[in-house]
Amino acid sequence: MSTDFQPYANETDVIRIDHLDIENRLDRLTLNGDLVLTRDRTGLALALELQAVLAQAIHTLQTDPHLPETVAIQPARTVRNPFL
Repeated sequence: MSTDFQPYANETDVIRIDHLDIENRLDRLTLNGDLVLTRDRTGLALALELQAVLAQAIHTLQTDPHLPETVAIQPARTVRNPFL
């Protein structure tokens, strides 16, 4: 795992664990894809990597004194294509 990844820190970072993408946002983490944890050393390494990311996220949430009860999810909106 990249030690630079800080959950909830920005709107740009994405890390990949096997075929699972973890997208960083200021108000959420989005997990997309799949991760197969086989019962071998490879599966163990992947599981530990996922555990480390989740532990960071949990720590960030637990230590936030202003953690809201819920986050309002804004609906997607269409914007004009700046390249047309």
